Amino acid sequence: MAFRGPKVWLWRWRRNPLKRRADVVEGWVVLGVGLLTVLAGVLAGLMVARSVTQGLARERADWRPTVAHVVAAVPDAHAGRRHISHDARGWAEVRWTVADGSVHTGRVRVAAGDRVGTGVTVWTDSHGHLVGSPVPPGQAAFRADLVGTLAGLGAALVPFAAGFLLRARLERRRMTAWDTEWARLGPQWGRMV
Repeated sequence: MAFRGPKVWLWRWRRNPLKRRADVVEGWVVLGVGLLTVLAGVLAGLMVARSVTQGLARERADWRPTVAHVVAAVPDAHAGRRHISHDARGWAEVRWTVADGSVHTGRVRVAAGDRVGTGVTVWTDSHGHLVGSPVPPGQAAFRADLVGTLAGLGAALVPFAAGFLLRARLERRRMTAWDTEWARLGPQWGRMV
């Protein structure tokens, strides 16, 4: 096993008569790829997290709870079952009126057994269309952080992979040059011993 000395920081940029041009190029590639990877990951992550935060805040500001009334009876979800859950829900058609006076209908999940005319709370957007309930601020922050982190990792992967491929190509080129030199000098070396 070969003995290796202590790790020397910034060895690629130190003077050395045995250092080849390929070593210098690889040093700059490693530095550039490292900086690009960190920069792309951080910027993409921050931008995506900010966008998600703003989008979810806009939803919380625009979406409103509205009282809708059941128009068709909900089928009994317990028919033929032995064990009945107290929070069983089924799909029902409901109707609601928006601020401009127009009437909308849609299907939502309501408690099983709700009768026609029962009021249920639904969430609507500014046009009166059904939407889900908005994400609470705590969950919105978590979601924005998670999506931003994943986007940052994905964006950082691009320069990292490109740098990996470039270094592999430089290594192949260096090994080819080494083989060429060895083919030229190898026979002379044997005569000296």
